[in-house]
Amino acid sequence: MGHFFDVDDGGPLRLEVRSVDGRDFTLLRRIGYRSDDYDEPFVVPSDLEQFRTDFASVPWMFTWLVPRSGRYSAAAVLHDAIVIEGDYEGPPIDRVEADRIFRVALRELGTPVVRSWLMWAAVSIATMWTMPQRRWRWRGAVLALIGAVTLIGLIATGDLLDLWSVLPWMGQRSLGAELLGGGVAAIVVPSVLALTWGRFARAGIITGVALAFLLHVTLAIAALFGLYRLVERVVTGPGAGTGPQSA
Repeated sequence: MGHFFDVDDGGPLRLEVRSVDGRDFTLLRRIGYRSDDYDEPFVVPSDLEQFRTDFASVPWMFTWLVPRSGRYSAAAVLHDAIVIEGDYEGPPIDRVEADRIFRVALRELGTPVVRSWLMWAAVSIATMWTMPQRRWRWRGAVLALIGAVTLIGLIATGDLLDLWSVLPWMGQRSLGAELLGGGVAAIVVPSVLALTWGRFARAGIITGVALAFLLHVTLAIAALFGLYRLVERVVTGPGAGTGPQSA
């Protein structure tokens, strides 16, 4: 399966896991990955007993688009191990390079192109968030892009519904023209704002454009989930989820 292999016998990948708590898993055998850019393979994890993975760390509101597990699970395990210092054997690399290897591994496992780039953009945001230098500059860039795209998207929605006329690319036009203008802006505006991400600009473009097109779906899912939690709490009643009481 691509450049992945079984460490014990050198044969095809065998991803065998055991659930720890329903969310995190431990591996029963180590897996290896050969990158075309390195002579030495990556072997993960270095410690089977201590290593934990949740596969793809996807926020619940996006699991409809990228489930936590799938054909890309081995790449997610590889990335989890590499970005945790000392939890792999292989060439020393930084987190940015680990993200790149993750993207390549996704494609080698047959992950669709759009999904693989979305997943790479997501781990790139996590890398920006944990950068050791100029951390608040990177965090500010992430928050500014997400906030700006969300705000502009909400304003554009009101413009489309003729609640106001604010955005120049919408205006008082036909529905089709406004939808076209909004679609173009959903690509151009996030791409320009993503330039503030510097070396991570490509990840910013993917993140911004994806958010612009998926904003309403995301808000709808969040609203439905919030309603479900409210109904669950009302039906279940107070004190639920505390477990059995001792006699």
